[in-house]
Amino acid sequence: MKQKIRIGNAGGYWGDDLAAMKRQLTGGPLDYITMDFLAEITMSILQRQRAKNPELGYAVDFLDQLAECLPLIRKKNVRVISNAGGINPIGMARKIIEMAQSMNLDLKVGVVYGDNIVDQLYELSAAGERFTNMETNKDFFKVRSRISSANIYLGAEPVVKALDAGCQIIVTGRVTDTGITLAPMIHEFGWVMDDWDKMASGIIAGHMIECGAQATGGNITDWDDVKDYDNIGYPIVEMERSGSFVLTKHPKTGGMVSEKTAKEQLVYEMGDPSNYITPDGVARFDTVQLEDLGKDRVRVSGIKGRPEPDFLKVSMSYEDGWKASGAVLVSGPDTYRKAEIIADIFWNKLKHKYEAKRTSMIGSGSIWPEKLSKGESNEILLRFGVRDKDVRKVRDFGKALSTLILSGPAGMAVTTGGRPKPQLVVAYWPALMHRSRVKAKVLILGTSGEEDFHEITFPIRVQSFKEDAGALAKAKRPVTKYTGKSVSAKLQDICYARSGDKGDTCNIGVLARSPQIYDWLVGFLTTDKVRKFFAGITFGKVVRYELDNLHGLNFLLEETLGGGGTKSLMIDPQGKTLAQALLQMSVRVPASLLKTVEGKK
Repeated sequence: MKQKIRIGNAGGYWGDDLAAMKRQLTGGPLDYITMDFLAEITMSILQRQRAKNPELGYAVDFLDQLAECLPLIRKKNVRVISNAGGINPIGMARKIIEMAQSMNLDLKVGVVYGDNIVDQLYELSAAGERFTNMETNKDFFKVRSRISSANIYLGAEPVVKALDAGCQIIVTGRVTDTGITLAPMIHEFGWVMDDWDKMASGIIAGHMIECGAQATGGNITDWDDVKDYDNIGYPIVEMERSGSFVLTKHPKTGGMVSEKTAKEQLVYEMGDPSNYITPDGVARFDTVQLEDLGKDRVRVSGIKGRPEPDFLKVSMSYEDGWKASGAVLVSGPDTYRKAEIIADIFWNKLKHKYEAKRTSMIGSGSIWPEKLSKGESNEILLRFGVRDKDVRKVRDFGKALSTLILSGPAGMAVTTGGRPKPQLVVAYWPALMHRSRVKAKVLILGTSGEEDFHEITFPIRVQSFKEDAGALAKAKRPVTKYTGKSVSAKLQDICYARSGDKGDTCNIGVLARSPQIYDWLVGFLTTDKVRKFFAGITFGKVVRYELDNLHGLNFLLEETLGGGGTKSLMIDPQGKTLAQALLQMSVRVPASLLKTVEGKK
């Protein structure tokens, strides 16, 4: 058995860099490449795509990349795993087999499916599955007839079965982005799947590379530290049999790997750091230890885990009305006042009451808290949006927008291609299903025509798990009294941060630039301060978690993203910009602490 394997990521979402796979294959040695294509709403998009054409229902970008890279994959004997199969992984696998045959390449392709339960919902409900909304606690029966997609999050186990069968390419349906990275470790190292610390290490490794270049310099707060975005390298995990690993990238590629890039990716889309739940186990992000080895290498170790959950998550989507948006360009002078008048004119034209409506003045700080608005600009993109169950009301919105140009203040221009048209709103419904009712299926296809089939059930494993509470106990934080003068600063001067989304909740991970800053930050940056800072954006509660091991705080801001996903009318429905907004908070910080930040005097 191998002592170390190298797993590289070549895609973090559907629409990522199509050249990334080739760069990973040619940049240096790899054993595996993983690619994540499926966001929470993607399955519904694919479901509608397949309804129009039964041969589709998968991410065609993956086939485009394989068309260029398949000979190189065979030559280098790299194994590729991706959830690009969407709701038609078998159809995609057969296309790959046809491609390999046309290139005279001998190849085995594995297919993992069984996650799609959209046609079994009534049967499963009758068997006792409630499918209550995890976020709102609403009753599933109110939306059951409108469900357009329903997929269970499968874990690593069926992917391991395909690897054991010798498959070089594996395409899956809704397998977690961490599961496709963990599977090669179980296969290569013979890890038993109730070794919860090993499972947690693989889960965290998967989380660190699942978003592609976001772990190698993309989206970092200190973006000007990155010298080459044009040739940015994608992340690689060098996993050891022990469960420790190194996060790195190929040499001679752009971007960077550092403790900062690793920490920011760790807190991305994080909930409770001590309870990161996946089908394969629970990872404790509050146990991660990082060591910056220099030269784009960060060592990750010390990870602890807990047993797998009794229930698996089901990602559903349902039709929930209509929405439309459109914009006009407003120019100066008096741009802001003019935009306010135009907005009043527009909404007064519409006599309807909408389920939701929104006005955004892009260019005047509309995506950030009001206190950060810079006010006057010589141009504003004035954007309007509505959402309602009544499609006629949404159509009337589109008709009214175009009438503004000749009947309002001077200096307006149309920026939309004709009248805005109603778009179907596909809302997100997260639920749970008992793992004993889950049946994953694995189909093996070969260029020589052979096929094999396996079915995998998910019983609860025997769990004689006892957590070492003493080893995980938090040390009492010493209370430090700061004397001397304090100085004005931006939070960004002493912290860096990243934000992400889960439904209507935004998470913001705030990381201190020194251990001393962190000790002060814990007492200063309270949930009350964060809630007040995001007044007018955050309408739910704010929850805070402490990450002593990363010198960071994780905030969950509920009811912040306008309903989240395709339901939202916000410019930034995923909260990507909110971390940078929080970093603009003005603070009074002890002058002595600034000296602990590298580069500050």
